[in-house]
Amino acid sequence: MTELWRVIIGLAEGRRDASQITLFDSVGFAIEDFSALRYIRDQLPSTGLCQQLDMLADPDAPRDLFGMLLRAASAKTAQVAL
Repeated sequence: MTELWRVIIGLAEGRRDASQITLFDSVGFAIEDFSALRYIRDQLPSTGLCQQLDMLADPDAPRDLFGMLLRAASAKTAQVAL
């Protein structure tokens, strides 16, 4: 586990390959959490390592965001196969 601030300022290495995951565990201070996430959001486009996702939940399952991502990935795979 690596603290985000260490990665941001270059003291620690972030993900080394696509099989690794990033887990953000907030500290509970809304302004700090918001600031960290906003910084990351602003930096991502220049890395080429991000993908825009539509995170609006399906009306029939508003709490199933993970399922929505799985369905989106399946749909993208089906489009590529066409």
